[in-house]
Amino acid sequence: MNINENLISEDNLVAIKREKKKTEIFKNISYNQKSEYEKEGWTVDKELKTTLKMKRDKSFSLLFKNKVWLTFCNLGFHKMNKDENFHMPYTPDHSMTRHFDIFAADDETALFIICESTEQHNKISAFDDRIVSIGAIREQLIGELRKAFPEKKIKPKFILATKNYNLSALDRELLNKYKIYHFDEEALQYYDDLLQHLGLAARYQFLGNLFDGEKIQGLDNITTAIEGHMGGHTYYSFSIEPEKLLKLSYVLHRSSVNKDSMPAYQRIIKKNRLTQVQDFVEDGGFFPNSIIINIDTKSKGLTFDRASLQVENSISRIGLLHLPQKYKSLYIIDGQHRLYGYANSRFSKTNSIPVVAFLDLEKAEQVKLFMEINENQKAVSKNLRNTLNSDLLWDSPIYSDQRKALILKIAQQLGEDRNSRLFDRIIIGENNKTTTCCITIDTIKSAIDKSNFVSTFSKKNELLEQGTFDKGTNESTYQVLYPFLLTYLNYIAEKSSDEWQKGDHDNGILSINVGIYSLVRIGNDIINHLISKNVNIFNFSVEELLEQMHCYIEPAASYLNKLNYDERKELRTSYGGGGKIKYWRKLQREIHNVHADFLPPGLQEYLENDQKKYNQESFNMISDIESFFKNDFENKLSNFYGDKWFVEGVPKSVYDSASKLASEKNYNNKEGHVEPWECLHLINYRDIAIHGSNWRDLFEKSYTKPGEEKISGGKNAKTQWLQKLNDIRNTIVHDYSVTVEDHDFLLTIKQWLLQDKI
Repeated sequence: MNINENLISEDNLVAIKREKKKTEIFKNISYNQKSEYEKEGWTVDKELKTTLKMKRDKSFSLLFKNKVWLTFCNLGFHKMNKDENFHMPYTPDHSMTRHFDIFAADDETALFIICESTEQHNKISAFDDRIVSIGAIREQLIGELRKAFPEKKIKPKFILATKNYNLSALDRELLNKYKIYHFDEEALQYYDDLLQHLGLAARYQFLGNLFDGEKIQGLDNITTAIEGHMGGHTYYSFSIEPEKLLKLSYVLHRSSVNKDSMPAYQRIIKKNRLTQVQDFVEDGGFFPNSIIINIDTKSKGLTFDRASLQVENSISRIGLLHLPQKYKSLYIIDGQHRLYGYANSRFSKTNSIPVVAFLDLEKAEQVKLFMEINENQKAVSKNLRNTLNSDLLWDSPIYSDQRKALILKIAQQLGEDRNSRLFDRIIIGENNKTTTCCITIDTIKSAIDKSNFVSTFSKKNELLEQGTFDKGTNESTYQVLYPFLLTYLNYIAEKSSDEWQKGDHDNGILSINVGIYSLVRIGNDIINHLISKNVNIFNFSVEELLEQMHCYIEPAASYLNKLNYDERKELRTSYGGGGKIKYWRKLQREIHNVHADFLPPGLQEYLENDQKKYNQESFNMISDIESFFKNDFENKLSNFYGDKWFVEGVPKSVYDSASKLASEKNYNNKEGHVEPWECLHLINYRDIAIHGSNWRDLFEKSYTKPGEEKISGGKNAKTQWLQKLNDIRNTIVHDYSVTVEDHDFLLTIKQWLLQDKI
């Protein structure tokens, strides 16, 4: 048996690729077979003269196999199995064979791939029999492979490609034992995305992952370099052909594919920027600035042969540097676009690019260097910075920074752990937002920050408040807090499964930022309530603790499951910090309605405010104050500026907006005439008061609140009460409850300004 008979290569791949891309299967049959095929789900596509062209949707399993096949084909493997019937012999007489879903090879590598997919999300795998059966004949398969390609030193790899499976601990152990690489749907998407951006250059990333630490055969790894020292680190400066650097280097993109690599900090490559670099290079352009890398030798060091001739008294040395001949040994810290811009260029072998290479940088130093370089170029996004800080601050000497890293790690892990119902729903690094992956790390960080799960410390590392789950160190606290939050949120997801699945789609109100924030804080409230009832939370397993919490969780889950359209809309549009608080308080209220003793700090005041009993009175007071402004401001401005008071005494932006609004009203209402002065918004009065010299000349004496005459900050500080007045007015308009505090503020303002009219 010759396995090449079952393979296709080069130009013949094009036709097969077209078929693999289709979502349907087509087949020509005779007319008398029509009913037989229709029973099996086929439908007529075309009626031909002597035959029928039938079609049927590809199965879920086949679609996945086709996608995997296409990904490896696009990664540059130019020998592929031509159909689903590829069998690899593993005995000398070829009497025994093993089926593989996909076989992919090039001049250096051969991949044996089995595919497993399920439509059930996050199904626990049970592939042990299949893995063991491959492991048992692994060496025989490799032996027959080398016989089939005797002229090449092909490196074999075995891959398990999965979709929607959560690998069991046993399967992971067996894959590791038999050296079988796992390739899940996230990896598939990552390399598909890279292919879109990099083309065949994505192949280098894949090979780096697949052959991590393995030797690259035939690579010329010696280059002339200068050895120097900077910031306590040894570094080497040299120039190298892009093609060589591409083979050795790896970019730690912040994605699920690299979640086990440390530290994964790079932004995903931007296609438009890469195209610009490629065009620039092809037009003869070049980049004189160096690519910054870290050479990872696992503390073994590098061979540096110093030249016999050196500059006397120089702290630098010239010589020959022996780079590692291993995949994934050079990590790109800065310059990935410049490097990959050469990947598909005719200059990749004939140009050389400057490199500054540090040696064995510690994890935190590598991340810090990346952030410092990029801080002065393109700002690191908040979400990526949060992701990086979970690594960077973990061992910080400042305890508050340590706890920040702990919280960020928990938030990140909830999105990367397949056992978490928030898996693939939290935006990690610079991954794209979708309707389901729509929760930010900062949301979870903020919720835990506002809770008291972990301890808080002063700048001098003094303990300010002991956390309910804090065990003294990051690692020990993580071991108890993460399982609790994971199990608790999974429990909520099960209780409100339909709602949870929606994410940000179809008016979903649970697995979105404001919902997750509120759930974390409610969990904290319930834990505090149990502690107040002398429940020792550490006397229970996580599952037993959830049983203690069940009666409190139930009312909140029931409320979320029964919301009508208007209630959903109100929660979904509760933006900003105030919106999150509103959502959280509503959940507290629902629990309190069932358990009267459940009364977290601030809830009683919220319940009073939530009755909106102050709204109408507050609205009337604001209306009275606004009428006073209208008359008083007009009098002051006209007396000071004369007939042109509206032009000279009002900021142009206010003048323009009021004039435009008046014009629209006059056009729509033909019966009356509206003056621009009647079209001011409440906040415009503050704009007018601080415009030019108005504050000094007209308003300071009568519009400075009693007691604030000597506060610092000038007119901006002394008119902050006008901003607060406008904020309360907006609260009423958006149907929020006016608090007792805000009501009392309005009453004070009215009594002060309208004292002669009350």
